[in-house]
Order: sequence, then structure tokens, then C-alpha cells
Amino acid sequence: MKTIERKTHAIDASNQPMGRLAVSIAILLRGKHRAQFQPNEDKGDFVVVKNVKAMKLTGNKLKKKIYYTHSGYPGGIRAQSMEKLFAERPQELLRKAVWGMLTKTRLRPKQINRLKFEK
Repeated sequence: MKTIERKTHAIDASNQPMGRLAVSIAILLRGKHRAQFQPNEDKGDFVVVKNVKAMKLTGNKLKKKIYYTHSGYPGGIRAQSMEKLFAERPQELLRKAVWGMLTKTRLRPKQINRLKFEK
């Protein structure tokens, strides 16, 4: 089996809408930009994102969107607004958007691990 030569793509997130940025990142992580793409093989590249704090969020999502997590215990639901998450950890916000755009298979954790952030 031939090893894949993975490239590293640097993306500047300043003044780019979060959704469009996440789509382009997901395509690079999956390897859909390659001619040899096959959905059951992991042929994606590394992606390094810069200036995540300058990313653009459109509409009223900052005020209205809420992310929920649950601990598994009764009453263990936690809610966090997009505004608070963007202020505290903008990288996590973009990672969640990309995570939802990757295929729901065993390859997804391997692909998301190739996503890195620069300060």
C-alpha cells in the first residue's frame, strides 16, 4: 500500500464567514480536493487556521444560538450561548462547525485531529 503525501494548508480566517470557512476546511480534511478521492479512505491534508478571532459571524446567531452538552446524569444539561463561546474559545466554535460537516464514520476523529489552530 502506497503512503499518502499529506500537505499542510494555511488558511487565514479573518473576515471570512464561519460556515464558508468550515466547508473549505472540511473538504481539505476529507481529501475531496484530490483526484484519488474515495469516501472510505482517509486521504486528507493538514489544515492550519490563523486569526480565528477575526472570523465573521453573520445574522443574529451570536445572540440566539445556544450549544447544549449533557453529562449523562439527571439534570446534567449545560447551555452556552454562541456569543460566550466565541469570546472564550473561538477555535472550539470553528471546530464544532467542521465536526458537523465531516462524515459520520470512523474516519471523522482522525480527520478532525489534522485541524490545527495558530494564535
